[in-house]
Amino acid sequence: MTVTAGPSTGLAARAAAAARPQRRRIRRLSALRTGAQAAAIVLWCLLPVYWMVVSAFRDPSTTFELTPLPTRPTLGNFAAAFDPDDLLLRGIANSAMISGGVTLVSLVIGASAAYGLARWTFRGRDLLLGALLAASMLPGASLATPLYGVWAALGWSYSYQAIALPYLALTLPLTVFTLQSFFQGLPWDLEDAARVDGCTRPQAFLHVILPLAAPSVFTAAILSFLATWNEYVLATVLTGDRTITVTVVIGNFAADITGYTVTMAAGTLVTVPLIVLVLLFQRRIVSGLTAGAVRA
Repeated sequence: MTVTAGPSTGLAARAAAAARPQRRRIRRLSALRTGAQAAAIVLWCLLPVYWMVVSAFRDPSTTFELTPLPTRPTLGNFAAAFDPDDLLLRGIANSAMISGGVTLVSLVIGASAAYGLARWTFRGRDLLLGALLAASMLPGASLATPLYGVWAALGWSYSYQAIALPYLALTLPLTVFTLQSFFQGLPWDLEDAARVDGCTRPQAFLHVILPLAAPSVFTAAILSFLATWNEYVLATVLTGDRTITVTVVIGNFAADITGYTVTMAAGTLVTVPLIVLVLLFQRRIVSGLTAGAVRA
């Protein structure tokens, strides 16, 4: 039997054909608008960093030039940034040591806590999660003076533990929430199968669960390191000459004494490597943050 298309079918086909160019035009305009918005956001965020880097290479006599590139580039500003008693070098070393140690401890404690919170349901679990979330919202400025008093009473003033312990409390909630979200999305049959094969629960966690959580662990490590490296408020109160961190060193640079170009050079030495690190690992950071968002 032969079916003949009626007039209404032909009209619908012609209307669909006429609408295709309009849909393609709408998609192109949407893509163009999205690209323009993304470019504006990137420009807004990176323009200050670009100007800081350019100013770091300017000769002090051309500090206030508005040219997009230095007319007389020099590396002398970077050498001058280390001149005052090598304070910048000490700050970088202290920040690297404190941030690395805090990140490592935060991962060990946070991964264990996140596993327990995701694996077992017990009375008060939601209350504990809420307390962790509330603790992460406390402003550092409100804690600086009480912590200084406590550390002074314990004889810990301006010691490494005086700044490391508050940083650990700052990063633990972030680590727990990042990893707990991922652990909740895992099929626990994998752990059960490992235990049937003879693994203890800690062995199953270390050899089965933790490798699967590598993207989230990596994300938590990067975010914890950045949070401690960039922290300023607590460091201004709780660190001294021996334990000073790089953010305090940069904050103490007086541009009218050391010069604006030297201050920009110090900021470039501290900031640009972190930006490059985030840009290099942005895919892994995003994948780690979204790993537990979709569950079967």
